[in-house]
Amino acid sequence: VQLQASGGGLVQPGGSLRLSCVASGFNLEDYAIGWYRQAPGKQRSWVSCVSSTDSATYYSITVKGRFTTSRNNAENTVYLQMNSLKREDTALYYCAASGRTHSFSTWYQKADEFEYWGQGTQVTVSS
Repeated sequence: VQLQASGGGLVQPGGSLRLSCVASGFNLEDYAIGWYRQAPGKQRSWVSCVSSTDSATYYSITVKGRFTTSRNNAENTVYLQMNSLKREDTALYYCAASGRTHSFSTWYQKADEFEYWGQGTQVTVSS
């Protein structure tokens, strides 16, 4: 079971990037997929989540309206489209998967609730 995040890079403020999270060894459609990020000197923080059951999406207040997460089950891939990027979006971005039942409605905001993690992909927003 592996997750591979990619698509990071250097972009100017106001620009866009699309991150990909590809799964091998399991079907992503059976899992909720979360995106997290960690900036230098800061704790890992939750960015977004797409559910497994109905592909409902959830976003942190810091990215809502700018970022969009979506699934392509045929490609076993989840995307994070990031628009109107800001310098404060600079971080290492991770995707994570969870296939189990959770006991509270906002479980996806807690990193410990995800069983599988990919390696990070660096996003740098700078002029």
